[in-house]
Amino acid sequence: MDSRFMVHAVKLARRAEKEGEVPVGAVIVKGGKVIGEGYNRREATGRALSHAETEAIEAANRFLGDWRLDDCSIYVTLEPCLMCTGAIAAARIGEVVFGAYDTERGFVCSRADINALSDKKITVFGGIKEDECKGILNSFFKGKLR
Repeated sequence: MDSRFMVHAVKLARRAEKEGEVPVGAVIVKGGKVIGEGYNRREATGRALSHAETEAIEAANRFLGDWRLDDCSIYVTLEPCLMCTGAIAAARIGEVVFGAYDTERGFVCSRADINALSDKKITVFGGIKEDECKGILNSFFKGKLR
């Protein structure tokens, strides 16, 4: 776990916010190098599947030329939802690092255990830069209520 990659994910979340998207960013790392990144793009694409995590997974798949993301870590600003947790497990990502916990929709550890979905042990680190990640989301949704 290297928190500098969470800094990168936060920058992507801020980019999503500027584009009017829910501010979540994700970065996939292998061997200390970013091989995929993404941010929420559901509004831009009109696709329900365009979450930060799935965008990052697709980019990493293209980079490696393989669907398997063994020995990779994903850094995401918000605990992944059920769909993204399943995608992470299916891609065989070995480590999940996230910022803000999502007690309503988070399926890495809040509502379920990602390791119940995976054939191999996935290491989880939650609450990394949590205040900053929560702050971005809270600010975005407060702005929507005005």
